Amino acid sequence: MIELRFHGRGGQGLVKAAQIIVSSVIDTGKYAQFIPFFGVERKGSPVFGFLRIDDKDIRIKTQVYTPKVLVVFDDTLLSMEKTFKGLQEDGVVIINTKKSIKELELPKNAKEVYLVDATGIAIENIKRNIPNTTMLGAFANACKDFINWDILKQNIETKFGEANVKSAKVAYEKVQKYNLD
Repeated sequence: MIELRFHGRGGQGLVKAAQIIVSSVIDTGKYAQFIPFFGVERKGSPVFGFLRIDDKDIRIKTQVYTPKVLVVFDDTLLSMEKTFKGLQEDGVVIINTKKSIKELELPKNAKEVYLVDATGIAIENIKRNIPNTTMLGAFANACKDFINWDILKQNIETKFGEANVKSAKVAYEKVQKYNLD
């Protein structure tokens, strides 16, 4: 089972992005579940959620305490202690940021880090500051082993239209991978 945790802010489309991942995984015959967690339900407030992907039925219904993958929709959340809490030793981190890898303070257990300016790409392509579908493109590049890019694009188009698919494609191509040791 692959366990992932998503961190973002209200209004960034984190829940919709995770739902599209779940649909895309299920469309390939695998199993997936997403459990969102909301604190104060206001635009801009921190939100997070827990995603699981497996080849068999997923019965566990708890938070994800030791994620393999972190998807961070807002780089201002990197300074929060709970963002990286429990990240596995060979963890993968995907971050929406304009910053360079040298400007970010990342934990030692983050082995693969993917950076993309999802907000900038979203504003350019969909004319809105909602980076969710753009982050899906970066996610697809980083997590090729357990997400089908073609099905994911198809589900983005069905749910949000061609401009969002374009935004995801740009992020897929522009995301920068860093191996940290």
